[in-house]
Amino acid sequence: MNLTDICLKNQVFAWMLMFGTILFGVVSVTRIGVSQFPDVDNPTVSVSVSWPGASPEDVETGLINPIEDAMSQVTGVLTLTSSASTGSARVTATFDLSRNIDLALQDTQAKIAQIQRSLPTSALAPTVSKSNPDDQPIITLGVYGPYSRALLADVARYQVEDMLETVPGVGQVQLMGYVDRNIRIWVDAEKLVATGVTVNDITSAIKTQHVTMPGGELDNGGLAFDVRVIGEAADLTTLRNIVVRAGGLNPVRLQDVALVQDGFQDINNVARFNGQPVQAMGILKQPGSNAVGVAKAVQASIASLQKTLPDGMKIEVVFDTTQFISESVDEIGIELGLAVILTAMVCWLFLGSLSSTMNVLFAIPMSLLGTIAILYFCGYTLNTFTLLGLSLAVGLVVDDAVMVMENIFRHAEMGKDRVRAAGEGTKEITFAALAATLAVIAIFMPVAFMSGIIGKFFLQFGVTLSVAVAISYVEAISLAPARCAQMLRTSSHGSRGVVGRLADRGFEKLSAGYSWALERSLRWPWAVLALAVAVLASAGYVTTKIPQEFVPSQDQSRLMVSMKTAVGANLASTDVLAQRAEAFLMSRPEVIDVVTNTSEGSANFQITMVDPKQRALTQQAFSTVIRNELNKYPGVKAAVRDLSQQGFGGSKGFPVEFSVRGSDWNTLVSLATKLQDQVSTSGVITDVASDYQLGSPELVVTPDRARATDLNIQVSDIANTVSAMVGGLVVGQYSNAGRRMDMNLRLTASQRSRPEDLGLLRMRTPNGTLVPLSSVVTTTQQAELQQINHADRERAITITGNIAPGHAQNEALAFVQSLTTGLPPGYRVVLSGQSSQFGDAMSSLLFALVVGILVAYMVLASQFNSFLHPVTVLTILPLSIAGAMFALLIAGRTLNVFSMIGLLLLMGIVKKNSIILVDYATEIRHKENLDARTAMLKAGPIRLRPILMTAVATMMAAVPSALGLGPGKETRGPMADAVIGGLILSTALSLLVVPAFYVVADRLRGKKAATAHEPAPSAEHAE
Repeated sequence: MNLTDICLKNQVFAWMLMFGTILFGVVSVTRIGVSQFPDVDNPTVSVSVSWPGASPEDVETGLINPIEDAMSQVTGVLTLTSSASTGSARVTATFDLSRNIDLALQDTQAKIAQIQRSLPTSALAPTVSKSNPDDQPIITLGVYGPYSRALLADVARYQVEDMLETVPGVGQVQLMGYVDRNIRIWVDAEKLVATGVTVNDITSAIKTQHVTMPGGELDNGGLAFDVRVIGEAADLTTLRNIVVRAGGLNPVRLQDVALVQDGFQDINNVARFNGQPVQAMGILKQPGSNAVGVAKAVQASIASLQKTLPDGMKIEVVFDTTQFISESVDEIGIELGLAVILTAMVCWLFLGSLSSTMNVLFAIPMSLLGTIAILYFCGYTLNTFTLLGLSLAVGLVVDDAVMVMENIFRHAEMGKDRVRAAGEGTKEITFAALAATLAVIAIFMPVAFMSGIIGKFFLQFGVTLSVAVAISYVEAISLAPARCAQMLRTSSHGSRGVVGRLADRGFEKLSAGYSWALERSLRWPWAVLALAVAVLASAGYVTTKIPQEFVPSQDQSRLMVSMKTAVGANLASTDVLAQRAEAFLMSRPEVIDVVTNTSEGSANFQITMVDPKQRALTQQAFSTVIRNELNKYPGVKAAVRDLSQQGFGGSKGFPVEFSVRGSDWNTLVSLATKLQDQVSTSGVITDVASDYQLGSPELVVTPDRARATDLNIQVSDIANTVSAMVGGLVVGQYSNAGRRMDMNLRLTASQRSRPEDLGLLRMRTPNGTLVPLSSVVTTTQQAELQQINHADRERAITITGNIAPGHAQNEALAFVQSLTTGLPPGYRVVLSGQSSQFGDAMSSLLFALVVGILVAYMVLASQFNSFLHPVTVLTILPLSIAGAMFALLIAGRTLNVFSMIGLLLLMGIVKKNSIILVDYATEIRHKENLDARTAMLKAGPIRLRPILMTAVATMMAAVPSALGLGPGKETRGPMADAVIGGLILSTALSLLVVPAFYVVADRLRGKKAATAHEPAPSAEHAE
């Protein structure tokens, strides 16, 4: 007894099976996570080392090279990137996605520990940590109000941040515009000269007179006392009275040569929200946590946080990247509902019976909700890929039910009772339904072999569709027959309704017309095949005219703009330009909010725009407006970052990204500058920038060793004096109200603004004589090199850019590849980030298509027990691709990852129609001893209704996405257009091309048998 018989005999069991599946699905819907893309975290480990005072060249040779040697030996490393800057080094290893990040971290720590003793002795201990290059704040909060910047920063750091870090899923809170509290000791160089005090006198006095140390333990036999020496100044008055030089009757105290005040660290960045000072806080999620869920939890905590803030101080969301995710997911949910409605209308029009339509539609909730339950237990989320799979599955899951229902309906009209018609009709179609289902699943099996981030994304899409189709097959051969046995109504059980009569009349005419066309096409089958070849040839030409890109740009109503100012610009001059840009942005009707973060030489803007329906300019057009305006400012180079291009595996978020690599730094800089200029003037790429930049003008202080030796002055004393007075030196810590803060020693601002100011400083010789610092050093000015970067252990300069309006990514990358000719030996251009993933993704998808077709052939060959019939079935695949290409060109779409999803889906869908036709024609040949042409002439009109119904139902499921009515339409549209175009052409031609190939193949096989002098196979033994 099979599952069909069990459900026919126990119809209540069939209903409970369906309701149970729906119940588990509903529960899963309330618990499953929501995200824009599948949660895939790059296994990345970073090693950071500080080496105070070291130049980028010294950091490269002393730290970067040995650390890279060690990390390259760790198993599973895919890429190594490094950055050597003044006083610090950072090396990042990206591992294969299958690598356990915790084990990779342990292996890296072990390798670094082995080489730690060989690192420079003055370098601090290396720090090894997990990181994710794709990590960006998912939501930005702002604390603002009529209070001082100091109080806003204090509340944000010690009150708000502490509470936010307890929210589940929050990984890190980044403070922007934050200044930490410091005790500032502003030294007056002229007073130092007047009192005979040096910088070393001050630092030594503070370190020896401001100290707290444990003193051990006293034990009198019955009671123990801990001893602690509290020598730190308890208040600023005590600190000011520390004696820095004792001589004679009037010792020099700290307050005699310096201003001591409770202040803040040096301000190096400024944050504003719509022009108002704000303490901004970027929230990063933990690896594996759900972005939308974390954002909602953070927003929920804001209400309770607001109650704890001083009156008038506010905290609110100032930039939210998850809002678009939620809107996009909600839009897909709406499109899913529309797809169900349109599919129901198609089924009703084709079946002409409300009971039959309801019977078919029961397959949708069971299949979709059952699939969501499986996704939940697999740890997947409702994201763009899984929801697209569910949306398109609406048309697929009814296919099997339609095939079974239509066959049961036909048997019932023969006069059979409902139970018998349900049993015999299902048994007759079971093989074809199974073949069609397995053929669809077979297309997605190779997706499991795709590598990289895209492979992980496609895997969830493939799992979603495969599970939905598998559940729909089980439903079609078990629950559908049981329901038909109860609910099916035919003309023999009652009169047909108006819709039913119209449907019957329409299909009678359509069937007659198709029979006429089929009969004539089978007279000249070679002409039909020639026409198909001509269509394929034209589609090949059309494909070359379709623009190609990795992922289409989406209008998310959110932009990131970076602005770099002229070399050497300080914070004040940079902020003047930032405020000018800020005022321009806030004056635009397209803009709602602007969050500004300014630092020396650069500024970043987070822009929230009004809804696309409420503005005249698209996001891309407005990006051009911003770019043109900001680049007018003197010394400014602005770039607009499209947030929809992020999240694809460690790239910088630009569609064009490549590195120039080589050994000699000067040659590398010359080549990179030349290539950057060529790219900038190409007209194909805009917002061109590189990670090579000269820093501010550098004043190099070189000790005169001979003179210093004569005076018995140590070079270390010279270095400490310059460092403390110009750059500032932390000389200790101060306690107040339970908090520890740094004590920062530095010259007053007016005495450290020019190179000549160094002449105010004095050094003391061993005999007590004070000599000017300028007498033992020489100074020169030069351009400062900010950092030296490596990529895969080679020196590299990375260049990035956006695609210029009117051009495509494949065009831009082709231009970049053209620049690789003529480079000196040992130097090369390497695509990276999204640019390299573009080619990898297309290659992987092509691989999946080819292997999927081969797997489908093997499945069909096994089911048909024939080597030839699967070829007949698969002849429709090229025509479906041709239809997709025509549709993409007509709709003005690009060939991208999402349109390739449509092609992959087409491979599974269109085979169903061929399987239905070929399977029934073969069955007729065996039963009625007919030739191939006669069998196909008889099978075609009979199978016309289920073929058209399944095709149109699938197209209707894709129509809402193709219309592009809401957020995220740029990704769903290309896929839906490819599916609709492929289905229209393949369905129209499959009704003629597949029969033609079936007949031609049979004739060729007959000729081959005759040539071999063997008797022609009888009809019952024909394949």
